[in-house]
Formats: sequence, structure tokens, C-alpha cells
Amino acid sequence: MGRYVARRLLQMIPVFLGTTLLIFLMVHSLPGDPVLAMFGDKGADPATLAAKRHELGLDKPTWQQYIFYMRDMVLHLDFGTQIRNGLPVTDVLGDAFPITLQLATLAFAIELIFGIGLGVIGGLRAGRLADNLILIFTLLIISVPVFVLGFIIKMVFAFNLGWIKPNVGTVPEWGELIAPAIVLGFLSLAYVARLTRTSMAENLRADYMRTAVAKGLPRRRVIGVHLMRNSMIPVITFLGTDIGALMGGAIVTESIFNIKGVGGVIAESISRREGATLVGLVTILVIVYLVTSLLIDLLYAVLDPRIRYA
Repeated sequence: MGRYVARRLLQMIPVFLGTTLLIFLMVHSLPGDPVLAMFGDKGADPATLAAKRHELGLDKPTWQQYIFYMRDMVLHLDFGTQIRNGLPVTDVLGDAFPITLQLATLAFAIELIFGIGLGVIGGLRAGRLADNLILIFTLLIISVPVFVLGFIIKMVFAFNLGWIKPNVGTVPEWGELIAPAIVLGFLSLAYVARLTRTSMAENLRADYMRTAVAKGLPRRRVIGVHLMRNSMIPVITFLGTDIGALMGGAIVTESIFNIKGVGGVIAESISRREGATLVGLVTILVIVYLVTSLLIDLLYAVLDPRIRYA
């Protein structure tokens, strides 16, 4: 197991370098001039613009900017400086990430509890009324775009019923994030429910399930140990990759509820062409993806004893 973990960590290095390089090139190929945008409609003379570009290192070739950026990030955990206000990008990330982490945690808990719960019910009652209702419900969720669901929830529960606040505060409490978390996690909830349902329905017909029943094992043990552990492998794979998606894909949800998290910073960075901020945010999301993928692979061996890593 130790050799496998070490090998996977070494494999992450070229993946990390390749993805960050690709992100860096894509961000720096965006149209517009971030330095010129600093001065707004007032503009600035060419000498001032050139001096500012030199100060920020934007006058160097792109490959050289990438090398300097990776050097500062690896050696000093320095993600650069935000062009618009001169703040270190680490400060911007430090303000945005805890909020999005709260939102993503709530959304993940919703999709984990309700998604797996509905999937188990549907899988154990495949072809029956409960299963058909769950399939219709999840298909309805998948069919509704996130921004439509967000506006419906905000309109009904905030403006019409007054049960929630229409916008989330600068330092949100957990209760304020329930409605945005439902919007963010509902699509993934539907996929988790359908994936769990399909996996359990297939494994119910497997030979090892018939053997477990024939041996006279209690139904709770047959379902909880034999059926659930084997059925959860594809579900765990989806949940692992969805963690990073929840943290990075909250742009629409955070915009609807005015949440000052990663999604809002990403949207603002794209519009203002804040390359350092955008690359720093996406770089951390890449690290989240790589770490969760490793943890998911290790979890396979826990769920299925037949899986061994050399």
C-alpha cells in the first residue's frame, strides 16, 4: 500500500504541472488588458501602462511568467498579487474558500444522505411504485437547469413566503446556506440516486447475493455488508470527483444568492481578467481533485477486500 501511495504521489507531479500550465496559458490568452482595466474609463498614458506591466511581470514572455509563478507558489506559497487592488491572492483565497467550503459541505451532505437514501430505496424496490416515483423525481431534477431552480427557490421561499433571506451575508451562518446548498447539490443528488439504484439492482441478481441468502444470513447483514459495499464503488467514484466540482461549480449558485465565495471570485476574475487570482483558485481546485482521487482509490480496498494495491 505504501509503495502504491508513493507511486501515485509521484504521478501527481506531471499531472499537476500539466494542468496548471494549461490553465495558465488559457487564462493569459483571454482578450483584454488587465492593466488597462485598472484605470477604467480614465485611461493612462503608455509610459504608465508599461511601468505597471513591468512591475507586475506582465511584460515577460508567457513561459517565463509561468516559471516564476510556479517557483513562487511552490517555494513561498505565493500566488501573486491581485491587479485591481494590490491584495495578495492568498488573502483573497483565504476569504473566499471558507465560505465556499461551507456551501460545498452542506451540498455534499445533502446529495450523500438523500441521494444514497433514495437510491437504496429504488434499488431494493426495482420496478415497483417507489422506484418509478424516484426515477421520475430524479429525472425532473436533472431536467431543470441550476439557475432556474435557484430563482424558483429564491422567489418562492424568500420573496413569497419569507422563510429565508434573499441574499446571504458577508459572513454567512450555516442556516443561511441551506437554500443555496440545496440548489447546488440537487443535480448531483439525482445522479447519485440513479447510480446507487442501478448498482444495487444489478448486484441483487449477482451470485454472491444468492449465496449469502442461501447461507441464511440476516437480511440486514446481506444488504448492509454484502450488497451495499459492492454497490457503493461506482457511487464513491462519482462522489469523489464531485467534491471538486461542488467547490468550483458554484458560480451560478453564488451569483443568485450573492455569496462572496470562490464562484463569485472566479466570475469577477474572468470579467476583470485577473489572471493571478483565477490561476490561484483553479490551482487549488486541481489539488483538491488530485487528493480526492487518491483517497477514493484507497477507499476501494476498504469497500472491496478483493482489491489490493501492490
